[in-house]
Amino acid sequence: MLWLYLLTRISLWITAYCARWLFPPNPEAHNPGPALTPFEHWDWGHFLHIARDGYFPDHGGPWQSHWDNREAFFPGFPLLLRAVHTVLPNWTTAGLLISLTAGAVTVVALARITRLHLPETGAGRRVALIFLVSPCAIFLAVGYTESLFLAFALPAWLAAQRHHWPLATTLAALATTVRVSGLFLAAALALQFLLSLRTRCDLRSLPWFTLPALPAALYSWYLHAHTGDWLAWKHAQERGWYRTFHTPWEAWANTWHNAFDHTQTTGYAFMFQAELAAMIVGLLLLGLLTRQRRWPEALYIALNLYALGTSYWYMSIPRATLLWWPLWIALASKSLRIPRFHSAYLCLTTPLTAAFALTFLTGRWAG
Repeated sequence: MLWLYLLTRISLWITAYCARWLFPPNPEAHNPGPALTPFEHWDWGHFLHIARDGYFPDHGGPWQSHWDNREAFFPGFPLLLRAVHTVLPNWTTAGLLISLTAGAVTVVALARITRLHLPETGAGRRVALIFLVSPCAIFLAVGYTESLFLAFALPAWLAAQRHHWPLATTLAALATTVRVSGLFLAAALALQFLLSLRTRCDLRSLPWFTLPALPAALYSWYLHAHTGDWLAWKHAQERGWYRTFHTPWEAWANTWHNAFDHTQTTGYAFMFQAELAAMIVGLLLLGLLTRQRRWPEALYIALNLYALGTSYWYMSIPRATLLWWPLWIALASKSLRIPRFHSAYLCLTTPLTAAFALTFLTGRWAG
């Protein structure tokens, strides 16, 4: 399984090498530029600036006209990046090492969770392959938060299945330092705990479920101390990424308009189309989990879809699918029962995986 993980990492590094030579920013360039340049796009700049300069350098903040809204990003990844940077002087290398290590933990944990649901031989390897060649797999290999979040969230879920509630909530708290989605995970863990009381009425672990909210509370307190705004991280998302509240049908209509009504350039329109497709996948997954009465997982997916589906338009939903571990387990189950489905999945997703990887590595990603 880790061998498969390493092979897919190598394939993405080869893609990055090719992208640097074939798609330079200047078509007339005779030098491809630094080797790590393909990994230094979009949100990576925010994480780098936070880790290097802090949230409010030189007394800057949201009161400035050209502020970059960096407080929208939770501090877990930048803090770890700063720590690793003390050992690895190159910031990008430090970020890649974090994601490489966290990704390995993620794959192992995902395989172990899968074995709880699928007794078939090879289920762990199958889910790992499906996950690692998913369309947005590039974000597991760059200096982003997906790998680190999953490295905490999936062991937390695994611990919950074994009723190790103190460990589960502690890991969920660490996940919350990375992304606000950790609160959605905490809600699912709490529901799992309540359901377990039907067979094991033990309330001694109940106080532990306040722990995942602590990182978010401390971060809000820190931002309030600097900006006077308890929800500064949310308001930064609204300013920078149009995450103001809209009804689900308004968000769908706005996304559809930008995807198909020729108001955007083709690259942006394609990404809006991907957002719509990812939302449909999420709704189908929610329906499946509800039908199977897997209520904790259904709650986790529902909270994710609500948060992502009530902005002005959809943004980052394809990336968010990486965090939906029930999706990859469901696909692995289907592929084990229907071999043709496995072949079809690989044939259909591999081109998308390559296209999305090239889109990010060449600086053209838009969502």
